[in-house]
Amino acid sequence: MPIITLLTDYGTRDHYVGELKGVILTIAPAAQIVDITHDIEPFKVRQAAFVLQRVWARYPAGTIHLAVVDPGVGSDRRIILGQYAGRFVVAPDNGLVTWVHREYALEAMYVVEDRRYFLGQLSTTFHGRDIMAPVAAHLANGVQPRSFGRVTDRLEMLPIPARAEPTERGWLGCVIYVDRFGSMVTNIGEEQLQTPRGEARSWEVLVDGANIGPIRSTFCDVPSGTPLALIGGSGFLEISINQGSAVQRFAGSDAVRVEVRSKVSRV
Repeated sequence: MPIITLLTDYGTRDHYVGELKGVILTIAPAAQIVDITHDIEPFKVRQAAFVLQRVWARYPAGTIHLAVVDPGVGSDRRIILGQYAGRFVVAPDNGLVTWVHREYALEAMYVVEDRRYFLGQLSTTFHGRDIMAPVAAHLANGVQPRSFGRVTDRLEMLPIPARAEPTERGWLGCVIYVDRFGSMVTNIGEEQLQTPRGEARSWEVLVDGANIGPIRSTFCDVPSGTPLALIGGSGFLEISINQGSAVQRFAGSDAVRVEVRSKVSRV
């Protein structure tokens, strides 16, 4: 029986996650349910999109990712079932699969619309329980993806640059995710900071115009309370504070501009 992962902004205080799991286990009692997180900030599709991409390939082929961050619930926004790299996602079509779509080859995409696979009575405010959870469970039971609805080649995408933009001396990026430690993950990829052979290049990092120095290797390269930039486990440049919160220090996330500039010398 495939794994079904859950990624939501429901939190764990209320009954919402419990209802999702109950629906899944009623339809697919042998399903293995894994909680990715239920602590996405309410309605933050952008945040969920990044988390989904980060966990996508960490799970085996056949995994079904159920992702429910759905500020448009009850509207005419679509629900989709996508297949990328042998794994599936059931989610609202609101940009939540943006990062997965950019990083992995699309194998199939369907609009979820066959009511035979929904719960009998639909709430206008809880499509995660009434539509998406049962679809994920039926998929785990072996129902073919094409059974849930028509093929589509249209997908809502978030207006986030996949990678930082080039400048005369380096790269100009933005913050795409903030973790619970207050570290700000940018869209400046590690591969963008590679240097051509025969060129020695040292980088300096500016956050909203403030120079925070070169790219470091570890948090302990700077004293406690000091800002730094380093390549995080996601493969992107991150802005952090050693034992502190960068997002608090730099007052915000999405609007923060991060620039990487170089000094080049030939060797």
